[in-house]
Amino acid sequence: MIDQNTSSFRIEHDSMGEIAVPADKYWGAQSQRSLQNFPIGEETMPTEIIRAFGYLKKAAALTNAALRPEKMTIEKRNAIACACDEIIEGKLNNHFPLVVWQTGSGTQSNMNANEVIANRGNEIVGKALLHPNDDVNMSQSSNDTFPTAMHIAAILSVEQALLPAAKAFEITLARLEEENADVIKCGRTHLQDATPIRFSQEISGWRASIEKDILMICDAFEHLRPLALGGTAVGTGLNAPRGFDIAVANALSDLCGTSFKTADNKFHALTSKDELVFAHGALKALAGDLMKIANDIRWLASGPRLGLGEIFIPENEPGSSIMPGKVNPTQCESITMIAVQVMGNDTTIGMAASQGNFELNVFMPVLAYNFLQSVRLLADGIRSFNDRCVSGIRANREKMNENLHRSLMLVTCLNPHIGYENAARVAKKAYAENITLKDACVALGYLSAEQFDQVFHPEQMV
Repeated sequence: MIDQNTSSFRIEHDSMGEIAVPADKYWGAQSQRSLQNFPIGEETMPTEIIRAFGYLKKAAALTNAALRPEKMTIEKRNAIACACDEIIEGKLNNHFPLVVWQTGSGTQSNMNANEVIANRGNEIVGKALLHPNDDVNMSQSSNDTFPTAMHIAAILSVEQALLPAAKAFEITLARLEEENADVIKCGRTHLQDATPIRFSQEISGWRASIEKDILMICDAFEHLRPLALGGTAVGTGLNAPRGFDIAVANALSDLCGTSFKTADNKFHALTSKDELVFAHGALKALAGDLMKIANDIRWLASGPRLGLGEIFIPENEPGSSIMPGKVNPTQCESITMIAVQVMGNDTTIGMAASQGNFELNVFMPVLAYNFLQSVRLLADGIRSFNDRCVSGIRANREKMNENLHRSLMLVTCLNPHIGYENAARVAKKAYAENITLKDACVALGYLSAEQFDQVFHPEQMV
């Protein structure tokens, strides 16, 4: 095993010469140079990218063994595959220390993967079998592996984390919709009283938004299934065997349990990141709807005595260090902060994607970091918001009924009987004199008390 004494070093070398590397780490010379040359920030390469490289390098080894058996022997293939499995399982995450703020092509992270796989693979077989460039990076370039890793990471994180969270949230909203079908409340537009609405109808708007967002995400992420792998340095496929691109995409599909295919135009795949911009737009749409839903919920729960107070939400923790008994809508605050972060990430992603020059985009690490942060935050945030807030929403039926019958906009049902302008006079008189709509209407002589009762039915206005 590699020496676990962190005070010791070993000497690794690359084309620039020798360099000391911590003896207890699997990375090699190029990773070490990156660590020394980019001591910038605390943002390291996302674990989703690391895991994607595990799948990618394993698929490449399997494909090379089939297409170039004289170079990728069964022994080499198996050693690479074993090391990659450990990366996929997250066992080697602490051997990937590189920051986001490195070379814009992600070359150093590609080499980080190559070096870790080579050194761990050699340890597994007990001899110097694998070379990071000649074997682990066979038929590849950083220029096609990093964009491929971004697409793999994006697809897997959405399928395995975000979509399940969003669908569970949709199910919760559907349940609340069914439970509140008999509750009628005051609707609101412009933050002002409007005509009545069923609480279930209001919730149905939330549910339909999430349902639409899920559909848009699924549609948008289909554009990430084509992969750059096989384009190598500039899109020509130099040093990759014929058919490598198609075969490696098929291998990745089998390993990841989802569908990938080779990009039709590798020159586009290497330099353009338009698919990621488009896909993140769907994430931004979800963030926008989450912002709206969370704001609705905290407005409806505001109070408890001096706000709207129309719903109860779970009380999870004390809300103030000075005001005893105060409880705040903290889950709403959390998900809305996530929403603005995603919207900010969208700007970064759009700017980064615009920076392709000639045959390569060199803003890929920051694009990947922001994209995957959005997916991760949305998935985690939706789960928390759903479990700790939305699933526990209860209608304050008494308050809703009270607010409903105090609403001046119920006067709208009088329009067919006394006309819009007369109905407006009724509403203004009732408001100015703090009397009921009925009293105002009768006082103005538009309807008798009996006539008013015959036509005034708020429950029929929904």
